[in-house]
Amino acid sequence: MIRTFILVLTVSATSGVAQWLNYPVPGIPRLPDGKPNLSAPTPRTADGKPDLYGIWKMDETFEDGPFFQGPAHINELKPEDIILTPEGEALQRQSNDNDAANCLPRMFTAFTRNEPFKIFAIKETVVLLYEARTIYRQIFMDGRELPKDPNPTWLGYSVGKWDGDTLVVETSGFNDRGLLPGGRTHSSALHMTERYRRRNFGHLEIQYKIDDPKVYAKPWTITQHHHLTPDTELLEYICNENEKDLKHIVGAK
Repeated sequence: MIRTFILVLTVSATSGVAQWLNYPVPGIPRLPDGKPNLSAPTPRTADGKPDLYGIWKMDETFEDGPFFQGPAHINELKPEDIILTPEGEALQRQSNDNDAANCLPRMFTAFTRNEPFKIFAIKETVVLLYEARTIYRQIFMDGRELPKDPNPTWLGYSVGKWDGDTLVVETSGFNDRGLLPGGRTHSSALHMTERYRRRNFGHLEIQYKIDDPKVYAKPWTITQHHHLTPDTELLEYICNENEKDLKHIVGAK
């Protein structure tokens, strides 16, 4: 009963996707009935690259325990696709999924949960705003390299470049406290490669390659599909206001 109650709280907290609901945003291609045409061609910036701007949400999720953990379609990963090292097995046994109840940052909330996020670019930086926890990422497109000896962070350090119409992002410098889809652990050696491809106006594909030699014997990859949520905006999400989950989770069987 307690776990069911927690799930209801979690879902209800994120089910209202955004504020400024149904505010018609100019520049969106529309069908004769006024609805956004999500199949319209991919918009492009002045330099001809795909414009990734928009608020995106994952197409599907599966339920793993009391919380949503990731996409229903993860490249049909099989047990043999994710092989833990001995160190990884020890870390996985020690890990828990109480970060949400403790109001700690999620590594990538859109990566592990079905929560909206916004992409926009300014100068030489691509910015991602995540509704959950009201956190952000910066992807630097100015040619800099990843830091050699970074101060470990929850979201790491990200640099990006275009490969044709695909934005390729390299991220490292994580701490070892975040979780990957399915509650999978990782170490500070994690290196993640993301590939963003906007297939048309309303659909975005993101491929994630997970490379963590301390935890996994070989890299593994998942692909997520997202849809545009137009005519709306993100909500402010302050985790520790009116927080009621943690007292139910601690010691729960």
